[in-house]
Amino acid sequence: MSDQGSYRRDSARVLLIDELERLLLLRFHVDPDVPESGHGWCTPGGGVEDGETLAEAAARELREETGLSVEPEALGSAVAETSGYADVGWAEGIFRDVFFQLRVTSHQVDVTGQEENERKYHAGYRWWSIADLAATDETVYPFGLAKLAAELVTGHAPADPVQLLWHH
Repeated sequence: MSDQGSYRRDSARVLLIDELERLLLLRFHVDPDVPESGHGWCTPGGGVEDGETLAEAAARELREETGLSVEPEALGSAVAETSGYADVGWAEGIFRDVFFQLRVTSHQVDVTGQEENERKYHAGYRWWSIADLAATDETVYPFGLAKLAAELVTGHAPADPVQLLWHH
């Protein structure tokens, strides 16, 4: 998997799983200027900056969004990927999200490192049990996350990144 490509935006994200086999998801406002537009849930992560590898971006975003500092090497190989077309207002084209996993005993989330734009969209966080994640009717990105998380908590990491459905 290349760190560079023909994508309008590359993002690197982390599936953070604690010792209670819960997955950390961040709640976001769909449109922070229109509260009734709703919310969704996603993994920590974001755009890859010039000169960064996917793992470096994932580690940086994890630190900014959750306060957890890890070396990029601690993330290992990517476990999943999704890509597709999106028009998100500030950018249009083919986007790609690449997912790494990290197991921790526990972590107290600290969102004070979020950038201004991230703080605008941030609406909380939650450690989700796999059962709750599989049963929710809330919007969770990426699609197919519950099945992948269930495999990961049992120690079954895929040899090659799983292809998840695009969500836009």
